[in-house]
Amino acid sequence: MHESLAVSALAALAHAQRLRVFRALVVAGMDGLLPSQLADQLKVARSNLSFHLKELATAGLVTVEQQGRNLIYRAAYDQMNALLGYLTEHCCAGTDCAVTTTPRCPC
Repeated sequence: MHESLAVSALAALAHAQRLRVFRALVVAGMDGLLPSQLADQLKVARSNLSFHLKELATAGLVTVEQQGRNLIYRAAYDQMNALLGYLTEHCCAGTDCAVTTTPRCPC
């Protein structure tokens, strides 16, 4: 992952509401969620949610697929794993530390 992409992803996740949205999509798995499901689950206004989903998509952390009249949002696990890898790539300068492996989502 390039540094500018990491900065963009971290900036998107630095907002509490966007972090909640992203975590809900990670939990939902590859089935993803409709915006109405996310709004109900997180108890957030749909107009507000739309803004946050757009920001997460722009940062590459969320994908959107149109199925008929519905939009399905999913976490972009490849980008999430790339960000985790970028953050832990040179962990502890090559010495032993508490983190022994980079956690990866099997999705």
